[in-house]
Order: sequence, then C-alpha cells, then structure tokens
Amino acid sequence: MSESIVKVKSFELAIRGVNFYKWLIAEKKEFIMSKQFLRSITSVGANVREAVNAQSKPDFIHKLSIAQKECDESMYWLEILKETNYISMIEFDSIHKQCNELLKIIRSIIITSKKKLITYNS
Repeated sequence: MSESIVKVKSFELAIRGVNFYKWLIAEKKEFIMSKQFLRSITSVGANVREAVNAQSKPDFIHKLSIAQKECDESMYWLEILKETNYISMIEFDSIHKQCNELLKIIRSIIITSKKKLITYNS
C-alpha cells in the first residue's frame, strides 16, 4: 500500500465522519459521544498527513501509530453509539467497516515500515 492510498482513504473517512456527526447532532440530538467521535475520526487523517510529511522513518511510524490509535478510538465511539441505540446496525456497519479497512491499511504500512527500518539499521 502506498501512503497516497491511506491519505485518500483517511480524508474520505474524515468527510464521512463529519457528515455523520452533523446527522447525529441534528437528528439524534446526541452531543457528547458524537463530539468525541468527531475528534478521533478527523484526527486519523490529520495524523496520516503528518506522517506523509515526517522528517524521518521513525517519525513516520510514530505519526501513523497515532493515526492507528485514533482510528481504533473512532470505532470504539461507533460501538458505544450502536450499543446505546443512537445508531442502528445498518448505520453502524457501513462506517465501522470503512474504519476497520483503514485501520488494516495503516497497520500494514506500520509493519512494513518497521521491517524496512530494522533491515536498514542492520
């Protein structure tokens, strides 16, 4: 996977997350968990962008690791929203699946980057 794919996918997820947040506050009148979700979902792409502009391979890995954590946190908030009946299983499935797909891509890039770093330093 190239960084450009993760950059595009994280941006698309952020846009979807913002629209989902707007729907949650307008239609469901949920303001607390949705705000946490908004922060984490937009942070994924922001950290991916920082990673793309990293000063070193360790810095790149570090920034992507933060993006990974934020993506996982976004999934957590979606799970809470589903379990507390703010969102339906259908609403949950689609965006959660998109988060999970991005999480796998980020993890894959981190693993590959760490292997390259170890090989380079050996």
